[in-house]
Parts: sequence; structure tokens; C-alpha cells
Amino acid sequence: MDHSKAPVLEALQQFRERGYVPFTPPGHRQGKGVDPRVLDVLGKQVFEADVLALNGLDDRLMHGGVIEHAQELMAHAVRAEHAFFSTCGSSLSVKSAMLSVAGPHEKLIVPRHAHKSVVSGLILSGVCPVWISPNWDAERHLAHPPGADRVRELFEAEPEAKGMLLVTPTDYGTCGDIAEIAEVCHSFGKPLIVDEAWGAHLPFHDDLPPWGMDAGADVVVTSVHKSGAAVEQSSVFHLQGDLVDAKVLKAREDLLGTTSPTSLVYATLDGWRRQMVQHGELLLTAALALAESTRAAIGELPGLHVMEFDDLVHSYDPLKMVIDVSGLDISGYQATDWLREHQRVTLGLSDHRRVVAQFTHADDHRTAQTLVEALRALTKADLPTPKPVDLPTPDELQLETAMLPRDAFFAEVEQVPVERAAGRIAAEMITPYPPGAPAVLPGEVITDEVLDYVRSGLAAGMQLPDPADPELKSVRVVAPASTPNS
Repeated sequence: MDHSKAPVLEALQQFRERGYVPFTPPGHRQGKGVDPRVLDVLGKQVFEADVLALNGLDDRLMHGGVIEHAQELMAHAVRAEHAFFSTCGSSLSVKSAMLSVAGPHEKLIVPRHAHKSVVSGLILSGVCPVWISPNWDAERHLAHPPGADRVRELFEAEPEAKGMLLVTPTDYGTCGDIAEIAEVCHSFGKPLIVDEAWGAHLPFHDDLPPWGMDAGADVVVTSVHKSGAAVEQSSVFHLQGDLVDAKVLKAREDLLGTTSPTSLVYATLDGWRRQMVQHGELLLTAALALAESTRAAIGELPGLHVMEFDDLVHSYDPLKMVIDVSGLDISGYQATDWLREHQRVTLGLSDHRRVVAQFTHADDHRTAQTLVEALRALTKADLPTPKPVDLPTPDELQLETAMLPRDAFFAEVEQVPVERAAGRIAAEMITPYPPGAPAVLPGEVITDEVLDYVRSGLAAGMQLPDPADPELKSVRVVAPASTPNS
């Protein structure tokens, strides 16, 4: 494979050089019809790069194989047999992977701390989840990937399960033992899907956690926009082995995906693959060294602690900086909001006591120093005492499943005051976001403990984008006529 090639970028360049005049979408005609006020912000080049694949980047019958060749190069770069580009993010990719393994009313082993996109896949498909509990860190109130022994126990108890989905790395960077879990799955003749959305960079450096394809997973989903250098919504799902049919996987993606994919995603995926093959090891070596020195500098700041997980998990991504701010007597929500407003530094994940800074190969000493100085300023800020969050125990987070997620979501429902919701079956997700792992799923029996958690979290700054009532004064539940045994 010639990794100096970038088929999508080259086709885009040819489209420009040959001066094609399109009478097809997109209607902006490479920016000619765009409001100048939009061009002032975005620039014309964004629109010039927005070209249809069919009869645009390639001809009407796709004789050039532009996308196919780019996907073959991607598969070769990450040591997979097949790679498929997705322009709808890993939320779509993981649904496609699930649907390729299990269908309506069939069983799939799923970790309870999975992303809301996995739950959406269960709702759409009618797949019956066999929940596997994560390894709960009660002291830190974190969930880590489950172990192989528990996976074996579930396959023995649920032999009809069609396969398993594993989430690793987590949003906090902790990783499960993919190789050992894949070995267990394969001993039962079942495939392993890995939601490795945070791991697109892992194939390109030996000092990073093991990459799912190298560790024996059958399907691996990555979000290149998270830890790579592609635009938002850029995702790839990778396949190897014969436990999942490549044609079935592609058909499931076609079922869910758009018929109008954006060339911006294709082009940036293509260019990132070339960059990583040619320069990835060097770039990531520099990023790892920068992360290490930044971690040490943050650790010297009063009231801050950069968390380590060596004693708790198989491995973790050192480019994820999990910073405990509870020593400042503030919450992660407060820290994130203050850093954005006063230091112009934005962070992704925050919770009741932590913030997470994600380093990539794009960071340098300037951005690292900006983070350290912003955190130094945070240690001197005068912030009010945070509102308390009523944290449930690991056992209290394990809710009873009374209905399939699909059945509850599409059942006859009613909106009841939150004071009357305990004991009822949820018909909606209630999801702290990020990280996006639902506290309550459709089909689960709601408890006072979990309601206290999400309501106190909401008051303390937690974001809950899913409930029909954003203030959570009421909850969407299954109507009595639709509940089992009613």
C-alpha cells in the first residue's frame, strides 16, 4: 500500500483543477451562493471542499474507487481487514456494529456504563441487552471496563447471547483487557465489538494502550474527530475475522447512514491516515512527553491532583489528564465554567469533583502552558462552596430492568411528578452528559436514590440533555396499561 496517497484529497484537487460545473447538490455551488456574512466567518474554502462523492469526487458509477481505495488504505494503516468511513460520528458506527451482530429480541452483552448511543441502538433494534456491570471504583465514583471472568460468567449463563460490546477507553481514559475478553468471546464462538471512540490514535504508538484490532476484537469503532485530526462527525469502524460478515456490516451502516455524506469528513479522514502512517510515531512521542511534563506541572499546583489508575485497570491513556479539583473545595462543573469564562480555556468532561483535559498530537508547549496557567489561576479563584451531589453506591446504580428499552421507549407513556416517579418504569433516558452514560434507561425501574443523584447533580451543574422535562420536576414513565402483568 502506498500511504503517500490520499485518494479523496487527490480527487478533490482534480475536481477543482478540471473546472467541473455541477448541477447537483450541494446547492451553494462551491460557495458561490453563500451569504458573504457566512464566508466572513467560515471562509470560501470550506464550501469549495464540499463535493458530492457520486458524480463529484468520482463518476456516476464510481469507477475511480476513490472512497473504496481510501478505506483500504485506512484498514492497512491500522492492521484491519476492512475499514468503513462514517460521516455521522461513532454514534452511528456503534449502532451499525450492534445491528450486524444481533437483531430484534436477540441478546447482546452490553456494559451498563455504555454511551447513550449504545442505548439508542438497543431502542432502534429491539436487541435485548444482557447487562454486564463495570468495575466500580466506589472511592472515586468511577466506572472502569469489566473483566474477562465476568464476561465468561455471562456467556455461560446466557449462551444465546450473540456477542459482546466493550467500551474502552472510557471517557476518563481507563482501558479494559481487550485481548483477554476477545479470547473469552471467541471461545464461545461469539464476536467482540469494541466501542473505542476515544482510541483512534492508539494504533500508531507502542506506548499507548493496546489497539482493539491488534488485541483480537472483531469490530472496532473509533472517533477520529476526538483524538485524531479529522472534522467533527468523522468516524471509522474496522473489521477483521469471519464472525461478522463485512457485507452485513456495510448493509447495516447503509440502513442508518446518510445518502449524502460530506466530502469534508472523507477528506480529513484520508489526510489524517496519511499523516499518522508517515509521522504518527514521532508526533505521538512528542505528545506523550508533553503530557507527562504537563501532568507533573499540574500536580505541583495546590489543591489539584492528577489521577493515576495503575492499580485499578489494565491500562490507561496517558494523553487523558483527569484532574481532581475537590482539594479546592469546588466541583468540576464550577471549574469548567470558570475556566471558560475567565481563562478562555474549554474542557470536555466535568463531574462533581473532576475535569478532564485531552491532549493530542496537535498540542504543543504553548497550549500546555496555557492549561497550566489557567489552572494556576483557578487555584486562586474565589468560588462559592459547591452544592452537594447525592452520590449513590454502586449497588444503588444497578437498576432493575422490567422491560426491553425499545418496548418502554415506544410504550404508552405519561409524565408524572418526580415525587411519584420512584417504582415506575422509565420511558426515557436520564443521562449526565458528558460522559453520556445514562443513569436511567427506558425499561428500568426508577429509584429514589438515583433520582436524588440526578436531581442534586442538576442543581450542582450537571447537564441532563435527555429528559422531556429539562428541570426534572417530572419524569416520563410507562403508563400502567403498558407495564408487564398489567
